[in-house]
Amino acid sequence: MPIALVFFIHYAYLIIFLWVLVEQVGVPIPSIPLLLTAGTLTATHRIHHIYVLFAVLAACMIADTMWFSLGRRYGNSVLKLLCKLSFEASTCVSKTEGYFTRRGPVTLLFAKFVPGLSTVAAPIAGQTGMPYPRFLIWDLAGSILWAESFLLAGRFFGDLAQRSAPFFHWLGRFAFAIFILMVMGFLAHRIWKQRKFLQQVRSLRLEPHELKFMMDNAESQGNIPPFIVDLRHPLDYMPDPRVLPGALRIGPNELKEHSEIIPRDRDVVLYCTCPSEETSAKLALQLHKLGVYRVRPLRGGFDGWKEAGYPLEDYVADSPNGAGAKNALPPSSSQALPLV
Repeated sequence: MPIALVFFIHYAYLIIFLWVLVEQVGVPIPSIPLLLTAGTLTATHRIHHIYVLFAVLAACMIADTMWFSLGRRYGNSVLKLLCKLSFEASTCVSKTEGYFTRRGPVTLLFAKFVPGLSTVAAPIAGQTGMPYPRFLIWDLAGSILWAESFLLAGRFFGDLAQRSAPFFHWLGRFAFAIFILMVMGFLAHRIWKQRKFLQQVRSLRLEPHELKFMMDNAESQGNIPPFIVDLRHPLDYMPDPRVLPGALRIGPNELKEHSEIIPRDRDVVLYCTCPSEETSAKLALQLHKLGVYRVRPLRGGFDGWKEAGYPLEDYVADSPNGAGAKNALPPSSSQALPLV
């Protein structure tokens, strides 16, 4: 038996605990290959399924409880940190906040299956004010469902492999190499997706100073100003409820469903608080497909504009910069905090 495999079997539970803990803390190293490998090895009875499950759950509960507490105490600043660590920033905060708005704590049942949601779900639950006992029950159920799905899949493969002695022997010899290849494959896929997305939106981005020039130019020459849309979730308003001058608050889903309110005869600027302006960039690409071509995401989003020292103002729902936009949308789910 290869020494790497012997070492893993000897320290299996500690390795699994530390690996999953590091991933759940926010470091983007995939745990799925490890769970599949551990599940496969349970077929040999050299490691025990129940102990592996306990190691995974202990790691998840420690990390999730930590992020839940930090989310409750520090809110949005914690989410920004986590998204910077994530390869899946495009699905990070905005999608999780949307899931919590629609489904509440049920989100925790499937959060660990969705790249990007796994780590941010716990701090968002804390930020929404969910009671800790309720969070713990739902999070534990979701962690069990996630861990068992891959452990049992690995066990199923291990049982099949044992039916062929030559194949099982070959699998044992190259188990470590297969594991490394799976980890590298997961990482490469995530990096490729992120790079592909960023390449798509790089040419669309609008710099804060360009938007400021457009707004000043429109004001001085009496032209129509750009149509600015604030895509932030209500949780993101809590640290600073102000908006860019004349911005209209519309949730991403509402904007897609009511794209007819977006003017086609002038520039449309979208902004959010996600790293690399992920939400606004993705929505800009979707609107391009709907025929809205003069739409661009603001580089750096709300924070980039604020850090540049440009003006912000209190939100006035009755006077968005888009004339005629008043009462254009029905009451949105993004206008109130989810009750969890």
